[in-house]
Amino acid sequence: MAQLWGGRFTKETDRLVYQFNASISFDRKFFAQDIEGSIAHVVMLAKQGILTKDEKDTILKGLTGIRRDVDEGRLQITDEYEDIHSFVEANLIERVGDVGKKLHTGRSRNDQVALDMRLYTRLEVLYVDELLRELLRTLLHIMEENTETFMPGFTHLQKAQPVTLAHHTGAYFEMFKRDRSRLKDIYFRMNYCPLGAGALAGTTYPLDRNYTASLLGFEGPTLNSMDSVADRDYVIEFLAALSTIMMHLSRFCEEIIIWNSDEYRFVEIDDAYSTGSSIMPQKKNPDIAELIRGKTGRVYGALVSVLTTMKGLPLAYNKDMQEDKELTFDAIDTAKGCLVLFEGMVRTMKFRKDVMEKSAIRGFANATDAADYLVGRGVPFRDAHAVIGKLVLYCIDRQCAIEDLSLEELQNFSPVFEEDIYDAVSLKTCVEKRLTLGAPGPEAMRKIIAIEREYLEKDWQIERSI
Repeated sequence: MAQLWGGRFTKETDRLVYQFNASISFDRKFFAQDIEGSIAHVVMLAKQGILTKDEKDTILKGLTGIRRDVDEGRLQITDEYEDIHSFVEANLIERVGDVGKKLHTGRSRNDQVALDMRLYTRLEVLYVDELLRELLRTLLHIMEENTETFMPGFTHLQKAQPVTLAHHTGAYFEMFKRDRSRLKDIYFRMNYCPLGAGALAGTTYPLDRNYTASLLGFEGPTLNSMDSVADRDYVIEFLAALSTIMMHLSRFCEEIIIWNSDEYRFVEIDDAYSTGSSIMPQKKNPDIAELIRGKTGRVYGALVSVLTTMKGLPLAYNKDMQEDKELTFDAIDTAKGCLVLFEGMVRTMKFRKDVMEKSAIRGFANATDAADYLVGRGVPFRDAHAVIGKLVLYCIDRQCAIEDLSLEELQNFSPVFEEDIYDAVSLKTCVEKRLTLGAPGPEAMRKIIAIEREYLEKDWQIERSI
């Protein structure tokens, strides 16, 4: 078909060149945004007297008809069009005649695609934010139910000190809270309208860019026409935020994979989120957790690709920028899918609380508390550290825990041990006496849970005002 820009050319574009240049195969995702932006543009043109009321009404009827027919399946977006903009404009002209040719007055495909990408990204930011909110609700529920579920905390994958499942889960709650904060920053920073920037230098038509921006829910218009069409910072920021979200999901999945192993048995993943082996009938594999961990690299790749594409581009628009879309779309869909599956997996996962507690006991997670016990009785910390180190080695040789030893055995290492050592090194005592804000003690955790609950309730009201 004839191109919208074909007047300058005397022969048809080579078919391979046309296919290489075309973007309809992926920018069809912009259909709703392209219609939305075109409607706002037409309403503004009529307000400014650039279109008559009858022209406005005719074009709007044509645009809404195209949207309805596509939504209801009567009109197909096909590859015969170069891009989604060509599809909309060509079908509009076919339906309403020459008046449809006035749709593009005061507009370039450069500011048009910049608008579509911004509208699409803005909406997806809110979708991802909502998925994170749902995940946080699930994590908060786990925290509320497990303030006294003891487990080992780890450093270097070695058992370190006793914590609770609520405390461990709370660490991820904080990560995903920060992810939401990043999304909000991106939303407000990107929420300015590029439409009216033209190809790069604005237009001679008396457009009201503030009015167009308000119709589309933007804070206002962008302030430099060259930057308006050349900017993809918000795409890069969103991909960076998605990469960080995926990193957090991947870290949590790594722990779930470890916890699901027979060596740990901390969790049992629901059958709905597991798969089996084609040859080994006993297997129940954490494939969803592994796939999320693997798909993290896919989202990273999109970020690096767009950064690389943009790094050498002179102002203003360059065709290279078309490469921002496919990878961004894929990264968004990947991250959203991972968030949905991860939330379901965690929500249905069973925690083996008895195994977690036994692991903390057998791993000498209370060794630091035993050293603190000696310090409290006047033993210098370095000496106490050495005593408990020897005591742990003694227990390892005998395959027992510190609290399994008799008082006489304990006093062979230090005469200051008394009967109260057993209470001092119990998991319950070790955790409960950690009361500083942010620590795993049940009282401290309940304060944090109240703060997190208020955050989700208050944030809901804030979010609805966006």
